[in-house]
Amino acid sequence: MPPKELTWDQTLRFRLLEIVLQWEGRLTTNHLMTAFSIGRQQASKDINLYLNDYTPDGLVYDRSLKGYKPTDQFLPRFSEGKVDEYLMLLHREKQHQRQHEAGLLTLPLMDLRYGHIEILDVPNRHIDPKIVRELVQAARGQFRVDVDYVSLSSEEQSGRNIVPHTLVYDGIRWHVRAYCEKKGEYLDFVMSRFRGEPDLLDASSHGRDQDLEWNTQVTAVVTPNPCLSKGKQAIISSDYAMTDGKLLIHQRIPLMHYALERLQVSYHGEHEGQPLLYPLVLANRDELIAKGCIFKLKSADLIKV
Repeated sequence: MPPKELTWDQTLRFRLLEIVLQWEGRLTTNHLMTAFSIGRQQASKDINLYLNDYTPDGLVYDRSLKGYKPTDQFLPRFSEGKVDEYLMLLHREKQHQRQHEAGLLTLPLMDLRYGHIEILDVPNRHIDPKIVRELVQAARGQFRVDVDYVSLSSEEQSGRNIVPHTLVYDGIRWHVRAYCEKKGEYLDFVMSRFRGEPDLLDASSHGRDQDLEWNTQVTAVVTPNPCLSKGKQAIISSDYAMTDGKLLIHQRIPLMHYALERLQVSYHGEHEGQPLLYPLVLANRDELIAKGCIFKLKSADLIKV
């Protein structure tokens, strides 16, 4: 059966199958049964279909493991083959386990052996569901929204009319990219700083397509901190699988500084005095600034409003 004839559910099951195979090294029908609430017959059918049509030499049944294991010929086709996919799967299962223990969830857990893994949970910023619902609706319909917002710079609450187009998670907090009628430009608004209940207004011409910065991709060239020893630079280069000592990060202009902040990339010279705190350095800062990227001094000031 060629890939185009697969159902969406089958594609999702094959993706999970590959992730478990690659990173656990053991796949059983129970993985699919519990993850997708299907019977053993359907799970076996899926595994056999994947084995016969997509990777005849990619996995074998191991009686000692009581499951399938990948061979040297295994090559993922429905997943990206990145460890992040497995870690996100573990995170989800760990959350389910906690809900089980709290009596909030009765669905069965997958057969993932995550007892040796701990997921760090940090407090999330409080965001009112009513605000999220209105912003999502506005973004889908390109509507104007009348909402109160508290700026960290002024400490004052004020009303604004904005036109949201994308909700963004930067790995630490949620914000919304929106056109601000007050300032006449597209800005990033921290979602935990909205107050009250938004009022949905009429449609606007200021949508995602008109946000030139959002629609412009730029590339950051990141290198190991040159203030580190050659040996340490080699370790950092290996950490990020750099090519010729360079890591290329492709991102939209408004999101680039978030990506660099998360990687602890120095772009203001901090790496010279504290090389171990800033193992990575932005090598093409002037080029990015010329293309419209803005790098402010403190992470707390990254949001423009």
